[in-house]
Amino acid sequence: MILGRRPAAVLALSALVGLMALSLGLGAAEIDLRSARSDAWTALVVMESRLPRTLAVALSGAALAVSGALIQALVRNRFVGPDTSGTSEGAALGLLAVTLLAPAAPIWVKMLCASVAAVASTALFVAIIRRLPRREVMLVPIAGLVLSGVLGSVVTWIAWQTDMLQYIGTWLSGEFSGVTAGRYELLWVAGGAAALAWLGADRFAILSLGDEIATGLGLRAAAVMRLGLVVVAVVSALVVTTVGMVPFVGLVVPNIAARLVGDDLRASLPIVAAGGAGLLLVCDIIGRVLIAPYEIPVGMILGILGAAIFLVLLYRSPAHG
Repeated sequence: MILGRRPAAVLALSALVGLMALSLGLGAAEIDLRSARSDAWTALVVMESRLPRTLAVALSGAALAVSGALIQALVRNRFVGPDTSGTSEGAALGLLAVTLLAPAAPIWVKMLCASVAAVASTALFVAIIRRLPRREVMLVPIAGLVLSGVLGSVVTWIAWQTDMLQYIGTWLSGEFSGVTAGRYELLWVAGGAAALAWLGADRFAILSLGDEIATGLGLRAAAVMRLGLVVVAVVSALVVTTVGMVPFVGLVVPNIAARLVGDDLRASLPIVAAGGAGLLLVCDIIGRVLIAPYEIPVGMILGILGAAIFLVLLYRSPAHG
């Protein structure tokens, strides 16, 4: 069922604001329970820890969801996301390489290396799927899963050889508990990259019709494809560098948004962004309260919930009625 875009946008934004308020309220309640200090201390911890965490979760979810919608448009397949096309694993490989070769490098250098590796892995994925038969739609996500598995195995093998398995564990789990002021600001760049995708949404939508049609309409298909790959890679690299791999957001949220508001990329991207932020906030809240005062990594919660949502989407696809 397709809803009106404005009601859907208002509903998504309202839900997002409510979830952010709930996350902040939960953080303040945790501080009150664990500390008998003054209200000024509570306010300081909220501003330096709980608010940055909430913003980091929202920015990560929004950026990943938008990059997922973008890569689905670029490869013309709804079963693909940043975590099923080798992008996130490529970013982790680049981050691991720079950590081994230049452990004292500043964070922006690590981000740059992770972005370059993510661009390379995503470009490799696109080159692979262009050699596949066009009618075999399911071969595209299978190829992405194989590439992700190979790159992930390389990352694990290198980490094992260099005694860094424990170090990369944080990259593979998607963990927000260590986010504080001064350690999440790069995610605003990821938000800016997602905004760039919205500005170029019409071009990406035309490219999704096919290279021949896009060229016939006067679009420089190769340039638009490169721009899209850079946006997806930068978002994935920044999220991996800051909080680790976060699965399923870029896969399930664009599919849900497409079923609610249709395939107009420019109109749906704000809803996709709000939906991605909301889904990640829900998983973060669940991870914080399920076994409180301990936490479950948000990547683990999202892995279970995202897989269930994706199976429902597959079962209720148009092909299944």
